[in-house]
Amino acid sequence: MANSPSGETVTERIVRVLETFDTDRTLQTAAEIGRRARLPSSTAHRIVADLVGCGLLERDEEQRVRLGMRLWELALRGSHALRLRQAALPFMERVQARVREHTQLAVLENGETLFVERLSRPHAGANITRIAGRLPLHASSSGLVLLAHGPEELRERVLAGPLEAVSPETVTDPALLRRVLAGVRRDGVVMAPGTVEAVSTGVAVPVREGRGRVVAALSVVLPRSTPTGPAAEALRSAAAGISAALGAHRP
Repeated sequence: MANSPSGETVTERIVRVLETFDTDRTLQTAAEIGRRARLPSSTAHRIVADLVGCGLLERDEEQRVRLGMRLWELALRGSHALRLRQAALPFMERVQARVREHTQLAVLENGETLFVERLSRPHAGANITRIAGRLPLHASSSGLVLLAHGPEELRERVLAGPLEAVSPETVTDPALLRRVLAGVRRDGVVMAPGTVEAVSTGVAVPVREGRGRVVAALSVVLPRSTPTGPAAEALRSAAAGISAALGAHRP
């Protein structure tokens, strides 16, 4: 793709446009997109028009723009996340039937925790995570599992900080975080009370594929007063089932 005068490629500018959308900002005008993507107004309007023409963006009756169904369709074709979700859902449903709160599946993506599936009950306790939502790796039980089993270079980069406090109990001391991660690798489970919200405890285990490579974290979010032992047992059993299913359906 040709570079802009600033040195950016067209692809980089398109990605910046798409990244202006999130779970709280689903509709925008082209002018708002341009401002948030830090693009000249004419450039933003042209890119938006091209993406609408391709079906990757859609306009509503008021000419505001949202992500298009074709973008969703293309993202799911052959997606590793889709294969993982399909393998995990039957086992997540079993965990959810037992804990009756929140059950989540997360992956490591671009140095963050990306949640690709979540099951919840209408009156379950507090939980800020959403499908397609992200959290820093050090700031949730799922993220701690992914960071503990992730590449050493990534782990050292995160430990070098800065470590953002999502809640007052988020681990932000590098030495303590290093010990927590060693415990996750040793024990195969993490209990993270108050890491995201003071009233909740996250419990997470690794999901492995192939020769033991960790490809995801399976977690539950419980009210802080709830015993974590039964949830940890359910998660371990489910993670083993998911790993077996991934192996059975490997292309």
